[in-house]
Amino acid sequence: MYQYDQIDQRLVDERVAQFRDQTRRFLAGELSDDDFRSLRLRNGLYIQKYAPMLRVSVPYGLLSSRQVRMFARIAREYDKGYGHFTTRQNLQYNWPKLELVPDILALLASVEMHAIQTSGNCIRNVTADHLAGIAPDEVEDPRPWCEYIRQWATLHPEFSYLPRKFKIAVTGSPQDRAASKVHDIGLHLVRNDQGEVGFEVLVGGGLGRMPMIGHVIRKFLPKHELLSYLEAILRVYNLEGRRDNIHKARIKVLVKAVGPEKFAEMVEAEWQASRDFAPVHDAEGFARISAFFTPPKYETLADEDVLSGKPTEFRAWYQRNTKRHKVPGYRAVFLSLKSPNRPPGDITEAEMDRVADLSDQYSLGMVRATHDQNLIFADVRQRDLYSLWQSLKLLDLATPNIGTLTDMICCPGLDFCSLANARSIPIAKQINERFDNFDYLYDLGDIELKMSGCMNACGHHHVGHIGILGVDKNGEEWYQITLGGSASGPDAALGQVIGPSVAYDDVAETIDRILNVYISEREEGERFIDTFRRVGVKPFKARVYAPSHQAA
Repeated sequence: MYQYDQIDQRLVDERVAQFRDQTRRFLAGELSDDDFRSLRLRNGLYIQKYAPMLRVSVPYGLLSSRQVRMFARIAREYDKGYGHFTTRQNLQYNWPKLELVPDILALLASVEMHAIQTSGNCIRNVTADHLAGIAPDEVEDPRPWCEYIRQWATLHPEFSYLPRKFKIAVTGSPQDRAASKVHDIGLHLVRNDQGEVGFEVLVGGGLGRMPMIGHVIRKFLPKHELLSYLEAILRVYNLEGRRDNIHKARIKVLVKAVGPEKFAEMVEAEWQASRDFAPVHDAEGFARISAFFTPPKYETLADEDVLSGKPTEFRAWYQRNTKRHKVPGYRAVFLSLKSPNRPPGDITEAEMDRVADLSDQYSLGMVRATHDQNLIFADVRQRDLYSLWQSLKLLDLATPNIGTLTDMICCPGLDFCSLANARSIPIAKQINERFDNFDYLYDLGDIELKMSGCMNACGHHHVGHIGILGVDKNGEEWYQITLGGSASGPDAALGQVIGPSVAYDDVAETIDRILNVYISEREEGERFIDTFRRVGVKPFKARVYAPSHQAA
């Protein structure tokens, strides 16, 4: 992984010192709430329903065991003993004391971490495929390009106060596990007809109040032109994006207003006009960055049969929670943060310490955060899988449900967030209690359930095969259901609302009815999303809202 140099470390250390003084002045009454707000947001600090919330940047989801141990220490000493992994591959602390946040940032800086630009109207944490560098279907490892973008974007003076927040995702795989089509900019590493690798560029994706799928504005961009082209996109947005309405300020609104073709023309014109002062590709600097992502020295191993003679429980875990590695003899292992015993994405300080130890023992001292709020050990020898599984079971991190209905994305909702309309975590518990039979979950196959407590869509409900959105009706919690969404691959789509919202107590029952329609309609080997695309919304709506099940 990338290692800070003296410039990196000095920048982060000085940022901590600046924020320490800003916090002191605010608490002393020398800074107003409005003045402090923009300063704290640039350092990842929100004021939530009950306490501040600190969002820590995890660039492209990559963590060392040393950093995970620091996460554990901070959770233990400065929070309530746990952290929450998000769909942006970041970690959030929900209970820090405002006056102690500078101390937390100083500890993060000591292990090459920070919270810079995890909030505010700036370029946020750059995300990537969580299987980057090990996926067999990969064109090229996107992580060096993520780091290249991160260094360009951090504290960029021209783009520190954009019309609205801005998110970039990079993937090197056609499967698009980075959900790039629902980002402000999505970058796909692709190979052209001449065999050259470059970028397909998408713009204008995003969720929230006006969900949209991104549009391709350039089919092939030479790699050495990346930063100059990104600057052209950001400059057009910075100049033309709306600042009069926070709900219409994202780049997706601008792209929709002028049309993707016109927007592409505007970017092209700006790109050509800015050639004289655009950033020039730093080949030497990029080579230096790339060297940090050289594949480790894997052992020369052969794929082996790890299932013979093993218990059924291990076999199920192997099938659901491990993935093929491009190097023979290795597997990628998902650590499920979705057991029935925890809010999705949560992990305790004791568990984090133990995960760090296990990563040193089994996965080269590295841990990855996924877009689905799980963790990954990317480089586990196949011969170690059984002993690793035994250790993960003791930590409640081996629930064999990756890719199933209960591997759900879930935002903190009304339990923590001041923006939420309804709770999400108790709904996740309700679903877990209703669907606790693994044989049934495996028969259902791959289903992506995603849930948000408000229209800001932190839980990505718009692109869930099954999406759940919490809404407020006269002070009561109700839930709108969408079907058919998808964030990955060429068929990325927004879900369709199937009917009236349902009451809090009826959510799991409604999901059950939806699944019964799928079971009765599916063809051999057909996934839920494929059945929905084939039969459409009508069979689901008709049977979910049959007279005996009418919702208000």
